[in-house]
Amino acid sequence: MEPHRASGFAQYRALLMKDIRQELRTREMLTSMVVYAVMVLTIYGAALAQVGDTVQVTAFAGGLLWALIIFTSLLGLNRSFAHETESGCLEGILLAPVERPVVFLAKATSNLIFLVAVELLAVPLFFLLFLSGAELASSVPMIILPLAVGTVGVAGVGTLLSTMVIDTRGRDVLLAILFIPVAFPLLYACVSATTIAFMGVEGTFDAFWTACAVAGAYDVIMVAAAWGLYEFVVSA
Repeated sequence: MEPHRASGFAQYRALLMKDIRQELRTREMLTSMVVYAVMVLTIYGAALAQVGDTVQVTAFAGGLLWALIIFTSLLGLNRSFAHETESGCLEGILLAPVERPVVFLAKATSNLIFLVAVELLAVPLFFLLFLSGAELASSVPMIILPLAVGTVGVAGVGTLLSTMVIDTRGRDVLLAILFIPVAFPLLYACVSATTIAFMGVEGTFDAFWTACAVAGAYDVIMVAAAWGLYEFVVSA
């Protein structure tokens, strides 16, 4: 009689809950990301201290916000496999009868949850520190769409790349070197859409939806590619 094998969804749920329970117990990844985000905001404050015109800040606030998100995400993605490598947990998962794409989906989902949690703190802080005195356009709430689409892409692509560099020296630097070029189309589209939402200039909202569509297409293509390639990456 063949041994009972859990369904793909049961495997996914078990791996996802493992990551969430582990992070809630240690808080290593979330704490480091939050501290790093606050440090980046502090540097922004020092760099922009001499800018008196808040309209100028609004004009490039989209780029500043996404730089904050990307650098904070890279730190978290580097930590996402730290426990598995230090305790040998990853080898145990790979020896178990678990489908490799399910491992990717669970890890990408946990990374997405943690990134969203940090963004829920970092984005309001960004508004409070740099945009509280600016006359914001009524279209500002539309930044939720590029933030959501962009975060999904960052979590998906970042999970694949962080797996690739897990056993390499200088993986922190290597992940950034690989991630920035691969994710550039997503970042460009999300920055464009976010900037348009901040500025609220009439006649540019077609470009907003186009940028969001490009980011969404990137997510579909790259997450599907990561799903298909993960078994080869994790077994290499």
